Amino acid sequence: MHILNLIPRAGCVASCLLGGVVVHAQEKSIADNYPSRTIRFIVPYSPGGPTDVLARVLAQKFTESWGQPVVVENRAGANGAIGAELVAKSPADGHVLFLGNTSILTINPSIYRKLPYDAERHFQPVNLTVAAPLLLTLHPSTGIQTVRELIALAKRPAAALTYASSGTGGVAHMAGALMNVLAGIDLVHVPYKGAGPATSDLIAGQVAMTFTSTVSVMQYVKAGRLRGIAVTTPKRAPTLPDIPAIAETVAGYDVSPWYGVLVPAGTPPAIVNKLHAEISRVVAVPDIAKRFAGDGGSVVSRGPDEFANIIAAERAKWARVVKAAGIKGE
Repeated sequence: MHILNLIPRAGCVASCLLGGVVVHAQEKSIADNYPSRTIRFIVPYSPGGPTDVLARVLAQKFTESWGQPVVVENRAGANGAIGAELVAKSPADGHVLFLGNTSILTINPSIYRKLPYDAERHFQPVNLTVAAPLLLTLHPSTGIQTVRELIALAKRPAAALTYASSGTGGVAHMAGALMNVLAGIDLVHVPYKGAGPATSDLIAGQVAMTFTSTVSVMQYVKAGRLRGIAVTTPKRAPTLPDIPAIAETVAGYDVSPWYGVLVPAGTPPAIVNKLHAEISRVVAVPDIAKRFAGDGGSVVSRGPDEFANIIAAERAKWARVVKAAGIKGE
């Protein structure tokens, strides 16, 4: 082949290589300059719940690392939809973060016909951060010690056992609904605007029980103000080996929630990767990991692609459960 025939091809290779160098330089510049101002960290529930706890831990560490304020904003309501909509409509520059969970990203789409956000199109997953089983928690006045006792009492005429949740269609609501379906009972659902208010009323004895994150109730269980009798995951939680799983009594029972950080879709990959790396660093700090383990949670720290795949699989799973339980949004 004549040498002249190679010149265009060589020029193309050089151009492609140069283009790659330029893109890499641009991405490095974006990452180096981020963050450039205050970051808003949106929590779609009231203060005191597991999403709020995790967001505040991360926000403090981000502020220390980057020298820019990271401010947690609680935007409760509509089972997380208000906060989710705010993030979905925010600029995709990494200065608005979202602490999402199983309910908002995988259950809501099957519960509500119209949502102000699209769980698949409007968010870029960053880091699936913590997994924490729900704990079936009761007020001590019920006298119930085990899941078997709970089911027996619930089957009595006019039992009317109430359970609080963070909102209609939330994972706590679904946990009770699944218990009703599989155990053949009729626990009465009482929705609240967040896990914090629900837990407060449980402590006050206004409701009999709740299915809620161990992160938000273990301090009260340890203090004897509440009684945790079982976890919702298929097996006992490694961090709480003495507490049985509901599945040990109710075959097939499985509710395994998680919490993770997302940003608006279209956020530059360099920023997404920088955020993921920082979150992974923070949750690997022994004191931080120990804190969540002490409350029954487990640090997961999965990357953007794996997080996206998990969301898709969970969305399909909960669609089947919602249909079987006949749940509809209010």
